[in-house]
Amino acid sequence: MKVLTKRISVMFATLLVVLSIGLNSQAADKIRIALGDVASVETLCFLVALDRAKDRGLDYEMTAFAKEQLAIQAVIGGQMDLAVGTPYSIIQKSKVPLRNIFQISKLVFYPVVANKYKTWQDLNGQPFTFHARGTGTEAIGDIIIKREGITLGQRSYVPGSENRIIAMMKGQIDATIVDLSNKNVLMEKAGDRFHTLPGVTDPASDEVLFGEIEWMKKNEASIAILVEELLRTWREMTADPTIIDQERKKRNLLADLPKELLDGVDAYYKEAVDGGLYDPNGGGEAAAKADFEFYVAAGQMNGPAESLKVEDYWYLAPLDAAKAKSGK
Repeated sequence: MKVLTKRISVMFATLLVVLSIGLNSQAADKIRIALGDVASVETLCFLVALDRAKDRGLDYEMTAFAKEQLAIQAVIGGQMDLAVGTPYSIIQKSKVPLRNIFQISKLVFYPVVANKYKTWQDLNGQPFTFHARGTGTEAIGDIIIKREGITLGQRSYVPGSENRIIAMMKGQIDATIVDLSNKNVLMEKAGDRFHTLPGVTDPASDEVLFGEIEWMKKNEASIAILVEELLRTWREMTADPTIIDQERKKRNLLADLPKELLDGVDAYYKEAVDGGLYDPNGGGEAAAKADFEFYVAAGQMNGPAESLKVEDYWYLAPLDAAKAKSGK
């Protein structure tokens, strides 16, 4: 299988990468949206939804940060209005008034290891590499090692699934967790040297759209447009994954990416939809409860999970209204 997607290395995203979107005379004040990574094929569905919202008068500016934590802090500090990430831990520990409004994607990730590790038990005390400290890949690892009754050795961090599989093929690391497409790339290119181990069966949120709750209430009309277009795009993508590349071409999105990556858009989204990466209902209460279970089990939130209240982490009104408006 060809490489379906590849994130630009974060070394090129140390400075802010700003994607300025043209003004629309019908729009309200420009909404500032933060990404915890650079725009890529993986975020293309989000860009499509944003561009559709722009057609309806939503004016926005998107800024890509080198790390998710920087995007979250930018919203807390008022430099950004909305962001994509997973702010559960910081909401609980810092009591900041952030709330999630739409689940962008789920944590569909796979543990991949060198053949010398036959089972998880063989990894007891062995080094393991994650994306970044406190992120979803580490949460998955923490849940698995509790389940398996083992401890890991030295933990190291290499941002980007594609960078970790390159390191594996070079013999620099032997065990990590990667996303769906990069797992398949690794198996195609070096399946004789590596294999997968059992992961988690009920993936939590990988990325959600969130903002400061009072700001979102004050900008209710703009938030409504955005959530409606996200929901519409996610449902159309679930029914027909090729809609994303159709919209990309129509709207000239990510035109600067290499042709080899753009040629793989259809394959990536078919694979992602089939793999359960996207919820056509946008997450909401069901996602919140699954996330509580996951992040408490991973040690990133204090539990018990059943004691946590959805309304303390999610602002459900925009998504509920979008569902009612769509008639589903």
